[in-house]
Amino acid sequence: MSDREIIVPESMRGIVERAGYAPAVKVGRTVYVVGQVGRTRELEVIPDPAEQFAAAWENLRVVLEAAGCTFDDVVDMTTYHVGLALHMPVFREVKNRVFPRGTYAWTAIGVSELAHPGLLVEIKCVAVARA
Repeated sequence: MSDREIIVPESMRGIVERAGYAPAVKVGRTVYVVGQVGRTRELEVIPDPAEQFAAAWENLRVVLEAAGCTFDDVVDMTTYHVGLALHMPVFREVKNRVFPRGTYAWTAIGVSELAHPGLLVEIKCVAVARA
C-alpha cells in the first residue's frame, strides 16, 4: 500500500484539468507543494505586485491546509522572482505579514520569466505535517 496522496484543493481543480499537475503530493508526513503564483481562481494573473504576492501566499496556504498543514509546518522554501531586486522589498513586506519568520530554510532565485507573462513570483515549499 502506498502512502502517496495527491492533494488538490477544490478551488484548484481547474489547474489540474488545464495543466495536468497536482498542487501537492503528500508522502507520509512530508508535503511537496508545487510553486504557487498570484493568480485568481479563474487563473488570471494579478497585475499589482503586492496583490499578486498576497494571492500567491494565499494559494500556498490553501494547498497546505488541504494537506493538513499550516505555514508553521514549512521546513524548506524556494521562491523564484522576475525582477528580484526590484520587487524584493514589497515581497518581503507581504511575506512578513502572513508567514512566520526564521522557522524554515529559504532560497530566493531571480529568473527571467515564469510560466505566464506577468507572473512575478512562484513559491515552492516542503512541509512536514505534525500528525
